[in-house]
Amino acid sequence: MKQVFKTIFAAFFLCTTSISVFAASGPVYFPKSSGAAYSKAVQVDNTLYISGLLGMGKGGFSDDFNTQMTQLMANLSSTLSDFNLTSADVFKCTVMIDDMANWAAFNKIYVSFFEPDRLPARSAFGSDGLPANALVELECLAYMPAKG
Repeated sequence: MKQVFKTIFAAFFLCTTSISVFAASGPVYFPKSSGAAYSKAVQVDNTLYISGLLGMGKGGFSDDFNTQMTQLMANLSSTLSDFNLTSADVFKCTVMIDDMANWAAFNKIYVSFFEPDRLPARSAFGSDGLPANALVELECLAYMPAKG
């Protein structure tokens, strides 16, 4: 009988410990960009939700798709770096592209950013009317261990 109680107590302890380890933490909002109506990113547990990024550089937008796309990926790299992350931490992307005729050009630049064996899951759709008349927008999810 004593062994039964030890077994029950051990099982109860393991269950309550596991529950506390996996308990969800609330969202952490990272500051919005100057004048923006959204957060730059939000962390929930071990996931960092990165808001849609555009290919805008310091001089604004280029009219050239490849230039915008290259700048967009540089902006993603910079955003990841702000959180001590790299492209290897990105596990899901959503692409919004103004003209699907640019799909091959998009893919060529996009895949060069990631390791060949670590391409994120992805969904994409054509979108008319992206913010600031951008040609492409990208939002990403990245693994970011919660602190604490």
